[in-house]
Amino acid sequence: MKNNFLKKVFSRKKETKNIFKPWNGLIEEYREWLPVSERTPIISLQEGQTPLILLHSINEIIGKNVKVYAKYDGLNPTGSFKDRGMTMAITKAKEEKCEAVICASTGNTSASAAAYAKRGGMRSFVLIPDGYVAQGKLAQALVYGAEILAIKGNFDKALEIVQEISKSYPITLVNSVNPYRIQGQKTAAFEVIDFLGKAPDYLCIPMGNAGNITAYWLGFKEYYQAKLCKKLPKMFGFQASGSAPLVFNKIVENPNTIATAIRIGNPVNRKKALQVKKESKGDFFDVSDQEILHAYKLLGAKEGIFCEPASAASVAGLLKVANEIPKNSTIVCVLTGNGLKDPDCAITNNDAKFESGLDPELRTIIKRLGFK
Repeated sequence: MKNNFLKKVFSRKKETKNIFKPWNGLIEEYREWLPVSERTPIISLQEGQTPLILLHSINEIIGKNVKVYAKYDGLNPTGSFKDRGMTMAITKAKEEKCEAVICASTGNTSASAAAYAKRGGMRSFVLIPDGYVAQGKLAQALVYGAEILAIKGNFDKALEIVQEISKSYPITLVNSVNPYRIQGQKTAAFEVIDFLGKAPDYLCIPMGNAGNITAYWLGFKEYYQAKLCKKLPKMFGFQASGSAPLVFNKIVENPNTIATAIRIGNPVNRKKALQVKKESKGDFFDVSDQEILHAYKLLGAKEGIFCEPASAASVAGLLKVANEIPKNSTIVCVLTGNGLKDPDCAITNNDAKFESGLDPELRTIIKRLGFK
């Protein structure tokens, strides 16, 4: 009996040995789509290949036989979509013999830049708005060895400073104005199409500096032009109401929202994002902090997905514009970051039951569990 079982196991292994191909990181997997050569020193943490998860509860809320998926990029190595762009930015910096990189950040960029810079043997410098970076993100940057400077100002001021520094000194800027960031991030669109076998009807995405919506659109267009999909999606971008320069078409001097990752009042990719809106026949909308938190808690409690608040803006936005979505639509909501990035928000904003100070006695615990 045992020998027959082992024969079946080894036979099965032989049949499937080529099915489970190792993932080598997005640059190696999409090499022909990216500006790299055989001589390029690839700096990777095996980022990419993040899951596309069907959102049953959101489907039920919207109805109309829609299929809503979450592209959960919070499962990248440092917990956010930034890794997609950073592997390319740091790889090209390494190719150009760069020894240090710099960025302004609300948190996720700093974590990603620091991790990939260390992977590539470089120093990383980060300017952050003092007191406005979630603890999880700051902790990452510190552990990865970033040299952090906190300024009395917002993200936009920090970005202005690092842009000036990179123009005058031998240090590479790795914010989304770096074109290689966009090149890496476009691979998320490739993965969406590779998984679905087609482009979605709508892509819903949070917008801060608007590099990611620009990157997704570039990826969709490249696959479309290569005839790897038959249509292009409408791009719906969402910003927090207190930080919505692209929605209200103005610079927001003092952006304010619980969604710290998109607390940006003057996005550097403004023109590119507006072009995406026009070309895709899409639209931009604002969502309140209350709507963001509602979606944030809904994803956790109903779907088992823990994303950071800014990520939930895509789902909050979809729920807000659900009446505009036609029947039988396929929709992808981008979840840009992991919930562990902002543990304070999770502890403050949840509907869970939490009891403390209980006596460690069996009968007490049984009673609290609702048993007799």
